[in-house]
Amino acid sequence: QVQLVESGGGLVQAGGSLRLNCAASGRTFSTYAMGWFRQAPGKEREFVAAIRRSGSSTYNAVAVKGRFTISRDNAKNTVNLQMNSLEPEDTAVYYCAATTNIVVTDKRSYDYWGQGTQVTVSS
Repeated sequence: QVQLVESGGGLVQAGGSLRLNCAASGRTFSTYAMGWFRQAPGKEREFVAAIRRSGSSTYNAVAVKGRFTISRDNAKNTVNLQMNSLEPEDTAVYYCAATTNIVVTDKRSYDYWGQGTQVTVSS
């Protein structure tokens, strides 16, 4: 089992940057692929980015490609999401999640979730 705690959210102007951090408990962090999802008011939770256990492969949603970068540090049990060129449409609660499933872009694959961190982008 793994527990996840996100941090780093906040209010930023359009065009700005934020770096989200997710800290995981437990000694089995490196056995999980990790993902970031987001949920805006009135919308379903959607995939943002994911990274394989070793960090060898990453995946991004089309809406964030070229702007967001996911990374992980297995020695520190952390996964980060660097968000650049933020847009008002990026406003949402961002969630960190962990999975042992081979499919990493579908929220139904994920077993563990953090509580979320709010990101608000003003125009």
